[in-house]
Amino acid sequence: MILVGVDDTTTSLRAAAYAGGLARRQGARVTVVFVAPIASLGAATPGGAELAAAQRESVRQTADSLRHRAEEGARDLGIPLTFIVAEGDAYAEIRRIADEIRADAVVIGASTKAGHRLIGSLAVRLVRAGRWPVTVVP
Repeated sequence: MILVGVDDTTTSLRAAAYAGGLARRQGARVTVVFVAPIASLGAATPGGAELAAAQRESVRQTADSLRHRAEEGARDLGIPLTFIVAEGDAYAEIRRIADEIRADAVVIGASTKAGHRLIGSLAVRLVRAGRWPVTVVP
């Protein structure tokens, strides 16, 4: 079982392609995980409810698009796929799901944010967890 985290960035889409190829070669199943951020507290401000609703709709559309692309890719490669949408902290959710599904490996895209070089990225945190082999795709 290979878990891959996606978030519609170029590196995460590369990670998904890598995980698909790896799964095809190894005869493994892929679980694709999209973690939506927790809705902001802006709903308590004037006009915030509309903004929060727009943010939720945008996240839903992103998740639907990612699910469609993942299912299409899995069909093309002939691999079994499960798509999971979670909400919350990406590290906590990916770690929880990887443990629940008993992932054999985790594939994640490298962060392109400059600050992550100093404080650590999702990929670094997953590697440090030391629970599964983690492949970081640039």
